[in-house]
Amino acid sequence: MDHLRDDGRVERTMAEVMTTTQPPEPATPFGRASRDFLFGEVWSRPGLSRRDRRWVTLTCVAAADSPRPIEEHVHAALVGGDIELEAMLEFVLHFAVYCGWPKASHLEGAVARQWDRIHRERGEETPPWPQLTNDTLGPGVWDERLKRGVEEFIDVNLMPAPPTNSPYRQAGILGFVFGHVWQRPGLTRRERRIITVASVALDDSPVPLQTHVTSALHSGDLTKEEMDEIVLQFAAYYGFAKGEALADAVETAWASKPD
Repeated sequence: MDHLRDDGRVERTMAEVMTTTQPPEPATPFGRASRDFLFGEVWSRPGLSRRDRRWVTLTCVAAADSPRPIEEHVHAALVGGDIELEAMLEFVLHFAVYCGWPKASHLEGAVARQWDRIHRERGEETPPWPQLTNDTLGPGVWDERLKRGVEEFIDVNLMPAPPTNSPYRQAGILGFVFGHVWQRPGLTRRERRIITVASVALDDSPVPLQTHVTSALHSGDLTKEEMDEIVLQFAAYYGFAKGEALADAVETAWASKPD
């Protein structure tokens, strides 16, 4: 790692990722290890795009209730141009489904604050968020929405849809999550898979974790190499113990993948 610091690559990567002009010299063992590992060994790896790594990182820091990292990573993603405002706002909705509405409320507040900060620092008037029309909400006929929800559930999860015998399954899973959210155009299905995998890994949800990892790999939306990089990025920002559980789910899913 010393040779990376000697030629400035760690500092350059940190400055590019966090959009700082001159990262301060760390004064603690934690600070030095964070700089050298995160920016010398993780963010600099070629297996995922920076945008993909941002989705994993944003999911982790928002779910961890980490006020300063949330603000820093939202700001860096927006000001660096890796994630557009519309995609970030769509991410907040998807995050709410898998990590909870109160956490998403705080996350959306951070987006608003950092959007305003970016434009104030540029000496610009902060532009308003886009006004959405009702046609973005999908079909208003419930029979049609539920039918599409069943189809989307099967297509995403590669398994039969659950019966409509509880409010959670009918209104929640089929009516809203797959009847609406997964079909919205603001993020690609691949991006929704990345965000979802990170979410269920940190939520201590063993069945959804195995289900979503398996469907992501078996569908071909994510390659094994990409998933391995997601595991590393996730472990760096949410802990290696939970990263190990995610890694185990990946290996189990990959071993069961049809030839």
